[in-house]
Amino acid sequence: MRVILAVLVMVAGSVGAARADKNAYLELAERGWIYELRTTMVGRDMSIPVHINGRDLAGASLCIVGERPHPVSLEILNAFRALAHHSFGKPLPMRYAGPDARGCGSGRTVILRLYSGYPPNQALSADLRWMNQAYLLGLPENRDYAATSPAMAQTFFGRRGQGTHIMVKQSAFERPGRMEARFYKSILIEELFQSFTFGMDIIQFDRSSRFLSKLQETPLNLQRLPWGSQAYMRALLGSNPSGLCAFDVFMMHAVARAPVDQTVEPVFLDYIDTEFDDLLALAQQTMADPQFAPILDPTCERPT
Repeated sequence: MRVILAVLVMVAGSVGAARADKNAYLELAERGWIYELRTTMVGRDMSIPVHINGRDLAGASLCIVGERPHPVSLEILNAFRALAHHSFGKPLPMRYAGPDARGCGSGRTVILRLYSGYPPNQALSADLRWMNQAYLLGLPENRDYAATSPAMAQTFFGRRGQGTHIMVKQSAFERPGRMEARFYKSILIEELFQSFTFGMDIIQFDRSSRFLSKLQETPLNLQRLPWGSQAYMRALLGSNPSGLCAFDVFMMHAVARAPVDQTVEPVFLDYIDTEFDDLLALAQQTMADPQFAPILDPTCERPT
């Protein structure tokens, strides 16, 4: 009887843990993906419809402008491209197009501007002005733009389709230090993941809890710290995971497979609820593949 009772207790415990994992994942999915686009760039043509589906960039190409990828950046780019291909079932081709976005051409293309040193605000403004013309985004004419952080991504919806622009700082040194390499990997992974899934930042105020997602971040005030300083890098690295967590890989599979028109609607959450076990199994298989290791964070909380 004692042996049978012990087995029953173990089974009940595992079921309870699985239910807690599912509840945690559903809560994060709701906070990161079920949202209403409430703000937009001032002056944008508001008659242009907005359609948000994380699958919209499946099969798109990645066009790099500005600097060529640093070896640290290239490692992340190749690992993410492999993960996107694995998750969405379509390759993510990549090429270098030179100094500005005009070399990328229009179409289903994500523009990634890489830089080191000071933010290339003039080049950023030129990129967005060209995108405004190519996609008919309805942005204000002759406006100048400036970087507000070392990594930023913007998706615009136009009359000729949507355009995504990512700008990320990379190391200026051939052999960056360990913390610097982690920092530049971390910010590039975050912008790629959010751009290709349409996930939003999730503020986590409890600093004692382990992270479940790259989207989670503890609030920081870094306004007085230079972006390239050790203090800035250390603080930002401590505010969220340095790579993708199991939940993030889970969500890539969910976004890729959900039969929904928009991934910001509650029906997307219903799909995750129904297909949770299958999606979790896919995520666990993906996490075990060594080719994705450069963009994963092993310190994240994993489902039991």
